[in-house]
Amino acid sequence: MASLRISRCQFLHALQLYLLIQTATVCCYQYKVGDLDAWNVPSSANPDVYHIWSSNHNFTIGDSLLFLYPPSQDSVIQVTAQSYKSCNLKDPILTMNDGNSLFNITSPGLFYFTSGVPGHCEKSQKIRIAVPGNGSYVFPPDDASTAPSPSYPTVFGPMPMQETAPSSAPLTRVRPVSMSAATLLFLCVSVIAIGRV
Repeated sequence: MASLRISRCQFLHALQLYLLIQTATVCCYQYKVGDLDAWNVPSSANPDVYHIWSSNHNFTIGDSLLFLYPPSQDSVIQVTAQSYKSCNLKDPILTMNDGNSLFNITSPGLFYFTSGVPGHCEKSQKIRIAVPGNGSYVFPPDDASTAPSPSYPTVFGPMPMQETAPSSAPLTRVRPVSMSAATLLFLCVSVIAIGRV
């Protein structure tokens, strides 16, 4: 009878540990801004590359944005919405200029970035990132021109719906964030100790 009771107890503790770990895990992603393109002035053939890129991703708290660029030629600054619209580079919120700049998203809201080099913002080297909080907030549309939707003649019926999945570019998977190591160690030792009783 005692061995059956220990077995049940071990099972219940193991189940609790498993459920606790599963519910405490949060996945975060590191997005390379522009995917395959580095952070630079968009080409005249694709001036809305950053607007399109940001609208095709679903950012969440815990994600990060990686801006890659030659540090001797460019930089990234975080600006206010007004400075973003007017390309005002004075008084940025944050300046990053190391060529490998990482911005961690720690709160919901709208984040505005542009190049710190004069003239680059006017050439569409800027990006707006929308991060929802609890999913109930709808962000206003960007004032930047959006790429027109292609129109095709309907020959064989309606066009299939476009997928809203993120772009096919690979994401850098960041190690899942979970409970503290001390808590996990305590729970493991507790399960082992109960097994020896």
